Amino acid sequence: MSLSNALGQPLLPISLSEVGFFVQGAIMKLDEHVVTKAIIERFTEKWLDHLRLDAAIVGGGPSGLVAAYYLARNGKKVGLFERKLSIGGGMWGGGMMLNEVVVQEAAKEVFDDLGVPTQPYETGYYTADAVEATTTLASRACQAGAKVFNLMSVEDVIIRQADGPESARVVGLVVNWTAVEMARLHVDPLTIHAGYTVDATGHATELMHIIERKSGSRLFTETGKVIGEKSLWAEVAEQTTLENTREAFPGVYVAGMAANATFGSYRMGPIFGGMLLSGKKVAELIVQRMETDTQRL
Repeated sequence: MSLSNALGQPLLPISLSEVGFFVQGAIMKLDEHVVTKAIIERFTEKWLDHLRLDAAIVGGGPSGLVAAYYLARNGKKVGLFERKLSIGGGMWGGGMMLNEVVVQEAAKEVFDDLGVPTQPYETGYYTADAVEATTTLASRACQAGAKVFNLMSVEDVIIRQADGPESARVVGLVVNWTAVEMARLHVDPLTIHAGYTVDATGHATELMHIIERKSGSRLFTETGKVIGEKSLWAEVAEQTTLENTREAFPGVYVAGMAANATFGSYRMGPIFGGMLLSGKKVAELIVQRMETDTQRL
């Protein structure tokens, strides 16, 4: 029996030599053991090299990716921890699964800086392909030197106190595999130490809720706790996202929607300019803080 393609043309048999699996002129033989060993060794090298970080980012949405890019570009050792398999947060789906994103004039410069193409819409508004935008942000963050650890969940923080609960400071993260969390297995976690940490977990504000619940200390909010987000008001939310991008607990900054949820402002809906600018701002704040810390030593 002969095989043919969609045009009815016969398909000729292809030999291994035609496929091109060559090493130094000889046909390459694949060894599953080598493949497995390469994955384990390379991941272990990366993991060991990032047990101590300048900045740990929790959440791989747009604000987290932008923060990772600008921190890494400034020479900081950055690890980004994302509980899901894929990074990008809600940017993939644009609005209601229509995969286009909208940014305003002020935020277009971030897309321009990272090489994300945009198209003008109405005055002051620009659109970008959601998939292209997300993959570009992820790629540029990695190329800048940030390392992404996906499928890892942050279940706690590392706290140090100099003089009682009110002197507490976060100095790292407690992490475990998301699969362990989902299966509710009793498996002890491991730790990451970081000079500064960013909660970029979006609406859930996961890191700040952990700190509120377990630190015994007040957050830098009016109530001392996570205030929670309000309903959608894009104009106000975009502005307050930047205003609320700041330190929310000693050693911990909030960015993106987590900033508004922590300090009690509105959600912005399917416009991503505030997210991008928040990620850039939090990176700048941490870089400035680290320079100040160095000068004090």
